[in-house]
Amino acid sequence: MGEIVFVGLGLHDEMGISLRGLKELETADSVFMELYTSLMPEFSVKNFQKISGKKLHMILRQELEEESGETVLKAAETGKAVLLVPGDPLIATTHVALRIHAEKLGVRTRIVHGASILSAVIGLSGLHNYKFGKSVTIPLASGVSSETPYEVIAQNRRLGLHTLCLLDIDVTENRYLKIREGLKLLLQIEEKRKENIVTMDTLVVGVARAGSNNPQVKASFLRDLLRCDFGGPPHSIIFPGKLHFMEAEALIAFADAPENLREASE
Repeated sequence: MGEIVFVGLGLHDEMGISLRGLKELETADSVFMELYTSLMPEFSVKNFQKISGKKLHMILRQELEEESGETVLKAAETGKAVLLVPGDPLIATTHVALRIHAEKLGVRTRIVHGASILSAVIGLSGLHNYKFGKSVTIPLASGVSSETPYEVIAQNRRLGLHTLCLLDIDVTENRYLKIREGLKLLLQIEEKRKENIVTMDTLVVGVARAGSNNPQVKASFLRDLLRCDFGGPPHSIIFPGKLHFMEAEALIAFADAPENLREASE
């Protein structure tokens, strides 16, 4: 049996891959890439093929999820297959399932980590990583909105923890959820639940294009962020819990938060 190496591509363009990741490509017999689990706005397949010197085989969601990654597993039967994944390779459960399947079949697996949105938004905002609770994805609206994001924010808030909300994308249809749209969906649930979890007076942090040369980070009350233009995708939202005084200072310095935020910190 050969092996599958999961390699992270980073967050924004073809320059996000690590030197270790490029090194793995040199000895790869087959190189696969998926670009549906996360949006990389400036990624150029043509430029990446020049940098890596390898031909890329694009793999679809159906091949990994419905067909259990048989294309990649077949290539790994007798050689080294590299699967290139946006961000950090094992953040998406799709890839965890493939790795489990491979190991059960006796195919060796390894990981070359990449920059993740989870750590990037924490670094950009200045919030403390150990104060984040469960993260959640706000899905693109299709009929009745899921109340799970609202419930996760509520659970974390009761514990004084921050909540990272990832905003859904659909690469095949070129659709992505914007910060304003995500907040409006949560306000609709608030109107129904009336638990005072997400209101116009709630402190919110919006993050756009993490990992790029022009990320945008803005912290303010929800009413203000509804009027803010965050530009192109991808977008994320943070709902802060209890703030340490250093976190308040970071949001003021890095995210243009209101000065009176200091008064609400510990």
